[in-house]
This record gives sequence, structure tokens and C-alpha cells, in this order.
Amino acid sequence: MTTQSADTHPGAEKVLIELQRRKSRTEKLNQVRSQSQVTMALAKRAIARANRELGELEVDLLFIRLHYGESLARRVSEYLKKCRA
Repeated sequence: MTTQSADTHPGAEKVLIELQRRKSRTEKLNQVRSQSQVTMALAKRAIARANRELGELEVDLLFIRLHYGESLARRVSEYLKKCRA
């Protein structure tokens, strides 16, 4: 039997798939949301480490620019400037 992951025992994979199937839609959505939050936090941490001179807001804006594009990053920056004024 071939598994989806080369380092997973077929029996373990079968159990994991069954556990996933038993989850409610809400549980699955919460799992995806949690994984997305972790992924974003790790990406921001990497950006901060590579750009130690940047503050938290600048890291957030750079994250937006890298992942969503220059246009959105510029609009968010302009919006934040208006909110502070």
C-alpha cells in the first residue's frame, strides 16, 4: 500500500485520515485557520529576522507587499496614515 507521505506508515495514515473525516466542518475550518495563523506568524518572523531595522508595522507592511502585492501594501499604508492623522 502506498501512502500520500513517504515517511508515514500506512496504518498511521489510515487512522489520521479517519480522524480528519470525523471532524465537523467547524473543526476543520478552525484547523485551517490555526494553520494559516501559524504560517503567517512564521513568515513575519522570518521577515523581521532578515530586516532587523524594521518595526512591527513595517514588517506587517512588507509581509503584505511580498504576499499580496505593492498596490495593496500602499493602500494599507495610506489608510493607516489617515487613521493616525
